[in-house]
Amino acid sequence: MINQTEITLQVNGKPATCLPQTTLPQLLEQMGLNPRLIAVEYNGEILHRQFWDNTQLKTGDNLEIVTIVGGGNHQ
Repeated sequence: MINQTEITLQVNGKPATCLPQTTLPQLLEQMGLNPRLIAVEYNGEILHRQFWDNTQLKTGDNLEIVTIVGGGNHQ
């Protein structure tokens, strides 16, 4: 039987948990975030979208997730 013990990481400065081998897109989906509207810093570095699918989260990882908001005055 596979051990399903959760791992602990930091998301926007707060503790979070997920299952081992969770990928970044899976975590974003669990959080209800639209991946097209966010930027991710992974362990202190901006993580380009092309690497998201291959990024498996590990205990102690630190994520900063920023939602991109449109707006402003277009003249």
